[in-house]
Parts: sequence; C-alpha cells; structure tokens
Amino acid sequence: MASLQVSSLDAFDTQQATTFKVYMRHLPFVLRIAAIGLVIVILARPQSTNSWDTRNTEGIDIMLAMDISGSMLAEDLKPNRLEASKVVAASFISGRPNDNIGLVLFSGESFTQCPLTTDHAVLLNLFKDIQYGMIDDGTAIGLGIANAVSRIKDSKAISRVIILLTDGQNNRGEIAPVTAAEMAQAFGIRIYTVGVGMHGDAPITTRTPFGVQRGVITDDIDEPALKQIAAITGGQYFRATDNASLSAIYKEIDQLEKTKINVQQYSKKQEEYLPLALLVFALLLFEMLVRNTWLKNIP
Repeated sequence: MASLQVSSLDAFDTQQATTFKVYMRHLPFVLRIAAIGLVIVILARPQSTNSWDTRNTEGIDIMLAMDISGSMLAEDLKPNRLEASKVVAASFISGRPNDNIGLVLFSGESFTQCPLTTDHAVLLNLFKDIQYGMIDDGTAIGLGIANAVSRIKDSKAISRVIILLTDGQNNRGEIAPVTAAEMAQAFGIRIYTVGVGMHGDAPITTRTPFGVQRGVITDDIDEPALKQIAAITGGQYFRATDNASLSAIYKEIDQLEKTKINVQQYSKKQEEYLPLALLVFALLLFEMLVRNTWLKNIP
C-alpha cells in the first residue's frame, strides 16, 4: 500500500517559558534614549538662581521738563545748550532702567513729548526729534511745570520728581512759575531746577532768511525764581555753565534720588549640568554592563 510521509508538527507543540530576561531585552535601548535626552538638557545649560530682593517696586517717577526756546541754541555748551542737554538727559535716563520717566518740552507753550514710561528705548528715540522751532518761541516755565505736574500727580510711586531745565526767565504763559511750584508742592512732587548757561554773554548762531548770523546772547537766567521753585517743593537749584558741570548735576540728582528708596538685591547663579552629566555617565555604564553580562545571551 502506498504511503505519504509528512513532517512532524511536534516541535510547535513545545513552547519555551518566557523569562524576565526576555522582557528586559529592551532595557539597553531605554537606557541609551534616556542618556541622549539628558545630553540635550545639558546642552541647554540649566542654571539655578538664589535671589532675594527687598526693593520697593513702586520706584521713582521722574518727569523731565526741558526748555527748547531759541536761547538754548547758545554755544557756551558744546555744540549748543539744547544738544548738550539732550545728551546728558539721555545718559541720565539710561542709568535708571527701573524708573518711570517722561518728557515735557516748553518754549512759548508746553506739550508732552512722552508720558511716563519704562520703555526707555522709545523715550530715547524721541529725543532725536527735539529741536528748536517745534513750538512758538518764548519761555513758559510755569506752563512747563504745570504740564509736568499734571502728568505725574496721579502716580502711586513713593517718590515723584520733576527736573526742570531752562536758560531764561518766564515770559509767556498764563501760569506763574511760583504758582506751578505750589501746585507741585501740594501733590508732594519735588522739583530740581537747573539753570543752563555761562555767566555773562554767550555766543549764538542763528539761521535767518539772509543766511547764518553770529551774535551773542546775554545771561538771562532767573536764578531767584528757580531757587524759590526748588525751595517750595523740597528740591535743589543747580547752575550748569559748561558740559562737565551739567553732567555732574545730573549725576548728583541721580544719587540724591537713589537714596530715597532702600534697595537690597542678591542674586547667585549656579550651573546645574554636573549632576546630569554624572547621571549620563552612569546610564551609559549601566547599559554596557547589562548588555555584556546579564543580557548577553538574549537574542
């Protein structure tokens, strides 16, 4: 009788027991991925910071009131009073990054060039546009102070300050400087007054329809009024006769106002990559040991 032989299926009936080692055969791959992830974190340069700060966040609010009348073109300060004042004021602003600072301009009238702001980049950019002739000529000191007071009176800052810079005496506007100073005093606003210009005659260059003309301008600063304004509000009066003295005045005001608030700051940064690097080394070492010992015979 013919017969047909087939292969036996008995081998498929025997199943090998699944061991813990079989389940752990992916462990080296997991360890390698974890190590790579930690390397990425290390490259991000993790740091820890220990800091404490007792600074009063209300800070100091400062309005700059600047004279831009025709006499500010006098050249006793270089290149002239107006440009020198802009440079020194810009340096002052840059040195006080945490304060709200605004800018009021005045001549025959007064207007706000920039309200109180902590965005000093915008404020400094506006300084580039300041020039003589933006408004009618004259010297309305009272209006300049009143405008600055209106911009700062509602501030919640601990210290509110106006820095008034002029080279003349009040000859325009409906508000007398002393009256404006009394307004500031009522709101607890301190005014530092700065008279700009040398004693005696100063050279000045003006442009007319007939060309450039050179002449002199007489010292016209009303020092008694500026001293009275400062005294009423608890501020101080300064006289700047050249670029160096003007810069020194702003530095002195800067120091005077910094003493009004007690600021204590501490900051310490520490690199935190070392523990992670050690962990990466440990993971890679453990992976090598597991792969070449315990899991060596796992297919």
